[in-house]
Amino acid sequence: MTHTSTLQAVVFDLDGLMFNTEDLYQQVGSEVLRRRGKEFTSDLIDQMMGRQSHKALQLMIDWHQLDDTREELADESMEIMFRLLPGKLQPMPGLLDLLNSLEAANVPKAIATSSSRPFVTRVLEQFDFAPRFSFVLTGEDVTHGKPAPDVYLLSAEKHNVNPKHVMVLEDSQIGCQAAVAAGMFAVAVPDGQSEQHDFEGVQLIADTLADTRIYEALRLSEAK
Repeated sequence: MTHTSTLQAVVFDLDGLMFNTEDLYQQVGSEVLRRRGKEFTSDLIDQMMGRQSHKALQLMIDWHQLDDTREELADESMEIMFRLLPGKLQPMPGLLDLLNSLEAANVPKAIATSSSRPFVTRVLEQFDFAPRFSFVLTGEDVTHGKPAPDVYLLSAEKHNVNPKHVMVLEDSQIGCQAAVAAGMFAVAVPDGQSEQHDFEGVQLIADTLADTRIYEALRLSEAK
């Protein structure tokens, strides 16, 4: 796995890695819980980050002993989120240049996220990103979500590439655990809340998606 010249494909996480949606999720979670007289604490955020949507919402319910169902919270959360996206959604630093460089080098790339497909579709449509990826895997595509390796093993299978030849870019501890467990070249790109996470087992911890070490590992030319 340390022979970076053999990397043949890249898989991106979505939330907090490609887009600033982790910040938006914090706004959404804070508003959902504010309406119930509860607080969206950093400890709860850490527990929810990177998990499949239904599991994250169940954690919120259990944490605050809410009477709501996961479906009710999901509907309410998406209603708030979809109001935020048009004015607040932004690509994370370095994303556009990295995508351009991967495309110039003909390196196949995909997305593997714990989020729901309707949400992912909405996010990608806002920037017309879907056509730039070979495929998109969401939380609905696997039974066992991150930190289980299933979604990343499936991505390697769909790329038709041995897992050890795939770079995974992740922002969260849970996501990196999944990539490491899948035997992939895991790169942590923490931001904000996730900067305090434990990234044991990753190949490197990058500053942003513009980190030159990502380009070096993939043997890419940096965007001008």
